[in-house]
Amino acid sequence: MSSSTMLYGGASGRRVTVRDLTTAKERGERWPMVTAYDAMTARVFDAAGIPVLLVGDSAAMVVYGYDSTLPVTVDDLLPLTAAVVRGSSRALVVADLPFGSYQSSPQQALESAARFMKEAGAHAVKLEGGRRILPQVEALVAAGVPVMAHLGLTPQSVNVLGGYRVQGRGQAGDELMADAKDLERAGAFSLVLECVPADLAQRVTSSLAVPTIGIGAGSGTDAQVLVWQDLMGLTPRPARFVKRYADLGEVMDRAVRAYAADVASGAFPAPEHTYS
Repeated sequence: MSSSTMLYGGASGRRVTVRDLTTAKERGERWPMVTAYDAMTARVFDAAGIPVLLVGDSAAMVVYGYDSTLPVTVDDLLPLTAAVVRGSSRALVVADLPFGSYQSSPQQALESAARFMKEAGAHAVKLEGGRRILPQVEALVAAGVPVMAHLGLTPQSVNVLGGYRVQGRGQAGDELMADAKDLERAGAFSLVLECVPADLAQRVTSSLAVPTIGIGAGSGTDAQVLVWQDLMGLTPRPARFVKRYADLGEVMDRAVRAYAADVASGAFPAPEHTYS
């Protein structure tokens, strides 16, 4: 496989497309997805070869400081999405449709998605839910909007689910499988599986032609996604499925304390930081 055709780390000179994701599944290539909410981090992740960046409604917590994803709005997420698009040149940028922006009707879903596509430049949108949102998925796909689906633990439904708990055990696994197949038939180009048993995620992955993206769903999915603040060690109490790849919290703490101490002592700014 040439470096130009690889999904992760490839250098094709163009944006990744939804077709590229399907092709990667066909050849058995696994790939990473990361959240992003601003241009500077998007630029770093894009340069690292991350093929898909998700502007998640997780911004409600990691950007805006809420306790859940529910309060964030379309107007909150539009400027973040636009920044990620501007900060990247290769990654496919997917925007979450936030709670209350698509559930009431296909028309509402299309209006919300159109804003993300036209005003922010998003390349696709993500919706949570199974059979109850099939009309929305079908309407969006028919209108030319690529849709990433999301099953399992759907944070926008956390109050109905009774908290952040593993989903899809027992009979619920059969229902999730049926939802997954229905979403694929409706035209979804990929499917996020969050907090579901690993064996179920693997069975879903094997049964679909479109790629699956796991988060707390084991290693049998086609791709994996994490919130970047989780994987970089900025989140105080990350979920069990998170692996920390750095401790940026400690690095930032040391740096800001060193800066503050230099200011207090008069060591900064030094002559080399001063204009004459």
